[in-house]
Amino acid sequence: MPDEIFLREHSALLAQSFERATGQRLPVDALTLYGAPFAVVSHGMQADPVFNYANLFAQQLFGYAWEEFIALPSRLSARAPERDERARLLELVTRQGYIEDYAGIRVRRNGTLFRISRATVWNVVDTGGVLHGQAAMFSDIEELQ
Repeated sequence: MPDEIFLREHSALLAQSFERATGQRLPVDALTLYGAPFAVVSHGMQADPVFNYANLFAQQLFGYAWEEFIALPSRLSARAPERDERARLLELVTRQGYIEDYAGIRVRRNGTLFRISRATVWNVVDTGGVLHGQAAMFSDIEELQ
């Protein structure tokens, strides 16, 4: 389970940056966002970015507990063949600020695959303009064989 202070502060940062980028709203309340019926994930600014947030929906979807998820390089959420496309997407988000309607194949901890569709991916930027990473929100999921 995430630290309560981190959860409160990071949830607010995600919601505020999402609203600035898209003009839409996410739940600002940390517990509401953590328990939302859609996935929200974010990663930091490392050379090989590591997830720093995954709400409960995302944890269950990907099959990782909180402690495992926040230690996972975000590139490992996609199989090797899909990683180049994912990297292009993140570079586009870096330049544009956000994109809507992203679709891609993701992999669970157990190796099973699923497709996400209509995802919004945005830069996590604080009120001072400092980039903290990137985040994604999605709920359209198709199981793949």
